[in-house]
Amino acid sequence: MAGSGDTVWDWDVLRDRVVTKPDVSIQLGLAPNSLGGAARNWLPVLHADDRDTFRTTLDVVLEHRRGRVAQNFRLRGADGHYHWFALRARPVIGSDGEVIRCVGTMVDVTEQKKSEERLLHDAVHDNLTGLPNRELFMNRLEAIISIARTEEKVRPTVFVIDIDRFKQVNDGLGISAGDTILLTIARRLHRLLKPKDSLSRFAGDQFALMLLSEQDPARIAGVADAIKHAINNPITFAKREIVLTASIGLITWTSAQTSAEDMVKDAELAMHQAKRFGGDRIEPFRPAFRTVGTDRLQFESDLRRAIERREFTLAYQPIVRLEDGSVAGFEALLRWDHPRRGMIPPADFIPVAESCGLIVQLGLFAMQQAAEDLAGWQKQIGDAPLSVSVNLSSRQLIRRDLVSDVRSVIARANLKPRCFRLELTESLVMDNPEQTAHVLTKLKQLGIGLSLDDFGTGYSSLAYLTRFPFDTIKIDKSFVDDNTPKRAVLLKSMVNMAHELGLSVVAEGISDERDALELRQMGCEYVQSFMFGAPMPGDQVLKTLKEQYPLTQA
Repeated sequence: MAGSGDTVWDWDVLRDRVVTKPDVSIQLGLAPNSLGGAARNWLPVLHADDRDTFRTTLDVVLEHRRGRVAQNFRLRGADGHYHWFALRARPVIGSDGEVIRCVGTMVDVTEQKKSEERLLHDAVHDNLTGLPNRELFMNRLEAIISIARTEEKVRPTVFVIDIDRFKQVNDGLGISAGDTILLTIARRLHRLLKPKDSLSRFAGDQFALMLLSEQDPARIAGVADAIKHAINNPITFAKREIVLTASIGLITWTSAQTSAEDMVKDAELAMHQAKRFGGDRIEPFRPAFRTVGTDRLQFESDLRRAIERREFTLAYQPIVRLEDGSVAGFEALLRWDHPRRGMIPPADFIPVAESCGLIVQLGLFAMQQAAEDLAGWQKQIGDAPLSVSVNLSSRQLIRRDLVSDVRSVIARANLKPRCFRLELTESLVMDNPEQTAHVLTKLKQLGIGLSLDDFGTGYSSLAYLTRFPFDTIKIDKSFVDDNTPKRAVLLKSMVNMAHELGLSVVAEGISDERDALELRQMGCEYVQSFMFGAPMPGDQVLKTLKEQYPLTQA
């Protein structure tokens, strides 16, 4: 046991003498054997929050003469820093039925704990600026509002700040330059904060600020002006001066705002009003703005009811093998048949579902329905080599329940994990790479497939993406449609590099036979486009599969 890299922990209960081999005192930079002797010698070195648990755990084992010690605790080193240890030990019972010693192992888990803390931090912080993300900001605001209901002196003001025409900066200077400029803005805004205030990055070029340090309307207006000037000040980049403006919406809490969501929505309505007036403007919220946003609110309300009324269905677009034209699988696509408006395209309802938090329910519906449909088809045509792909949203990716959701979806449908796939866009993956890699590794361990959608449209390299456990990349339609001379070179290099990394390739948006033949000669395995099959309802999928697998039907 001592040779395994663990530390042996041996407590001779009768003599009240603890021995660790190798001596953990030396690892902590303390005098040799300073943690030897009585178990109580450990208490001064233990973190204050861990002492009671440590003492109680040992007492319970002695009292009940059974069970085990299984505890994580922190020990202070000579430099004042704490080290995390996991202690796992069992009691040894003597002939008289009393505990005579307790023996087990101690493992230094400091690095593991640091990694977990980093992941927890990354889950609620923006990857570029390190600022709290929308989720953390909303949690904090909700907590402050609950205090404001009883404390008269607490009156939060929320600013939503959107940089005007920032897309032009990204298009003109490149995403890397855009990121540098966003960092500069984040630092400038951060300098305006006082200890109680909070700054968040909500989205690409959108920030939110929660002001608690000022209650007086004139002072709040002063902070708004300071925000405006901080963004207006020229930014020097690559020997050029860039002058930016922002649309700023703000609202101060009153008892009429029942939640953080309501408050932020009103600040966003004010910000959009500032945009309508041409930007570079501060707009305090007025109730009249809500009528401007009525269509959006009605749309959200319809969306909520649509989930309850089962107005959503899935359409399935075939993913076809270029080698022989057979169907290898399907991508599941959400469809909303609105009772009054008819079919509403995903481009219209997905962003709204993302912003109002309904995307998680929609995503779970899509996973469950797709898995059940595929299982149903396989019952009718036999265990054919088919898969179904479902798109994953950013809200789903940061949820802690995602892995267990996928596990239960597969189990409930009685589906083989390899038949189920999740698709993520490149921009989603790169939004928080460390957190994404952690979640995708856990998903991959379930045995499912993972596809990288829209490859080549983001700013990451394929080599960088090897950090993630994808098994397939989907080349974006824009590369297939490219008319420049470099098109063939780009496509071939993408396919070759993907194969060298052990990835399969799906080409999207092929519109003629010549392109299909060219990609097949390059070694591209699969294609997904209207030419090879438009999205179709589930019953039509079954007909298509029965034609492909006539002999396997029961």
